[in-house]
Amino acid sequence: MSNHLSIIFLILILLPFLTQSFSPKKVLILLDDFSLKSSHSLYFTSLKNRNYHLDFHLATDSNLKLSQHGEYLYDGLILFSPTVQKFGGSLDLNSVLGFVDSGRNLILAVDESASDLVKEIATECGVDFDEDSGAVVIDHGSFADGDHMLIASDDFIDSDVILGKEKIEAPVLFKGIGHALNPVNSQVLKVLSASPWAYSANPESKLSSPPSLTGSRISLVSVVQTTLSRVAKASETLCLVLPDNIGFRRIKAIALFSPDDFKILQARNNARILISGSLDLFSNRLFKSGVQKAGSSTNEELMGKPTFDDRYLRSGNEQFTTELSRWVFNERGHLKAVNVRHNKVGETVEPSMYRITDDLEYSVEIYEWSGTSWEPYVSDDVQIQFYMMSPYVLKTLATDKKGLYYTSFKVPDVYGVFQFKVEYHKLGYTSLSLAKQIPVRPFRHNEYERFLTAAFPYYGASFSTMAGFFVFSIIYLYNK
Repeated sequence: MSNHLSIIFLILILLPFLTQSFSPKKVLILLDDFSLKSSHSLYFTSLKNRNYHLDFHLATDSNLKLSQHGEYLYDGLILFSPTVQKFGGSLDLNSVLGFVDSGRNLILAVDESASDLVKEIATECGVDFDEDSGAVVIDHGSFADGDHMLIASDDFIDSDVILGKEKIEAPVLFKGIGHALNPVNSQVLKVLSASPWAYSANPESKLSSPPSLTGSRISLVSVVQTTLSRVAKASETLCLVLPDNIGFRRIKAIALFSPDDFKILQARNNARILISGSLDLFSNRLFKSGVQKAGSSTNEELMGKPTFDDRYLRSGNEQFTTELSRWVFNERGHLKAVNVRHNKVGETVEPSMYRITDDLEYSVEIYEWSGTSWEPYVSDDVQIQFYMMSPYVLKTLATDKKGLYYTSFKVPDVYGVFQFKVEYHKLGYTSLSLAKQIPVRPFRHNEYERFLTAAFPYYGASFSTMAGFFVFSIIYLYNK
């Protein structure tokens, strides 16, 4: 009977973790028209096949809501509604931004018909679209099927964590509007860049002045990554301390991109945002389209005659958008740190303070989410700082390649309040910011050695003075 009770008790303890690991993630998808369910069905099917529960609604549905009783109902939000002027239900600009601020993920796709509301969401995320509402990206060097507004680009970011380990062979087809990256924002990364011949302009009007977005300034796809984990209590083993001003709207760089047509962001709360200037990028039509990219060689460029690369039976859109969605929804590049430990060498108990010149050990376990389970994260660039105003010790952690990172060092001969700090920021990965405060004390009066080697000259001076006085006294008393 006791064994059965133990099993039931264990199941009750593990149930929340099992539910979290295996229950499907809920994603709210807002559409301009339900016809998009069929025209973009391949993309939606790829999400369903990865255990996502998709909830489709019109963007103007009067029953829309992201949260109920203070709890969010969804893990992700996809906005495929570029023309919506006002959301239905309780949704508005602030609720969408609050959703991202809470650490959840957003995919936003627009086109040349984008409304002011949708552009404002992008602006709050840090994306600046072309001021000309009729402007689209035009490229006379990298286009497909004779359409200079159908961009064929294969200039991808060199990052396996964002685009996957399998190389995308075929160019990606893009047709839409461009936006610009904020050069001040170090969190913004170009995922897919336009060619030097690209520019953003209104094809229906003559250019009276040079386009504001041109060439490599136009990013067809960009990512912005930031991170935020929780701040643990001081008594907890793991303490994640985040930077100030973490609010999403206060970090414009968070959702920023260049005249890119496509951007991905990862907010400082570990939310990730994807902004695409092309809704067609996700469509079945471009998924299935063959592509023959137009290029130009030096001689033929001088003659004004384009050349063509090899023909691909299918574009790279399906693989590209699928891999990006894996990254956006934390199936890849999502790290967690657990079991942070420190102790004196030869001991196992974590002390409440250290003494100067103590030898100590530090360890932490880091894991990466593979989409189905937590796997050991293996890297050789994780560092620990022993920090007070500035780092007194900076060491690279060794790893057993099973998730454990460790090192040992001597406490500096300086007393005060120190911190064990791990600040890990790597392209495409959630950032880890670990901090644990620990005081360091000097020697107590009874902990010093009885005789200090450095004091031997003073000892000698004292005893020589006493000996000299004794000899002087004898001579003085008995010398007549």
